[in-house]
Amino acid sequence: MKALNGHSWRMPIDRLVWADPRRRARKLLQFAEVEAQGARDLFRAAEVAKDPTLRRRFFAHAKDEQRHARLFRTRGLALRRTLADPGPDRVLGDGLTPGERGFDRLEVEKEDTAALLAFIHLSESAAARVFNGYGAVLDDDPETRAVIQQIAHDEEGHMRYSHAELTRLAPQRADQALWRARMRRLWRAYMRFALIVAAMMSRLILTLLYFLLLPPFALVAKRTGRQEAVGWHACATRRDDGGGQY
Repeated sequence: MKALNGHSWRMPIDRLVWADPRRRARKLLQFAEVEAQGARDLFRAAEVAKDPTLRRRFFAHAKDEQRHARLFRTRGLALRRTLADPGPDRVLGDGLTPGERGFDRLEVEKEDTAALLAFIHLSESAAARVFNGYGAVLDDDPETRAVIQQIAHDEEGHMRYSHAELTRLAPQRADQALWRARMRRLWRAYMRFALIVAAMMSRLILTLLYFLLLPPFALVAKRTGRQEAVGWHACATRRDDGGGQY
């Protein structure tokens, strides 16, 4: 099977994403978190897998994910140390950038083996394709490119083994499982996009409300303040002729 290459049409976007050193360091650290979470999910999948061959492959995959997390984190921290201002750990819109999403907090105990393998196959295929694309635009950072290309190569291996295990364990359901996994990934991608857009829209609306509504109220308060006398002023004498208690 040939190595997966990133989409050539996306290269200008990838160059823009990775051109900023702060964003580059931030993305690497975020990838480290995703790989670490994927390792935990795969270790759990290995624990519950009944097939001994699949159990060994899940375990080896989990160890690879742990190693990827270390590689991403080490390189990300090294880049951050070179920056005078590393910036925030996360910014709005980070989720719109393509990259490995891990297994989206899958409950592996409740997943059918065919469904889990299909989802892993598609996730690793997407990761390999995207990481190969990222590596192609990092000519000015050979160390980061070497890390990403090494991990992309591993993801291609994960893509192949998961498909082989799927066809071995569920040959008659493989195509259906892959189709359902694609629909599942599309739905989750839509939900991620919708949440990010909703967050952006709410921030925009609140900003507009702040600048459109606050100035009129401030102007009214200022005019009211000008109409009031400055300092202490005498109040009209009030006599209580009602025969109060005192």
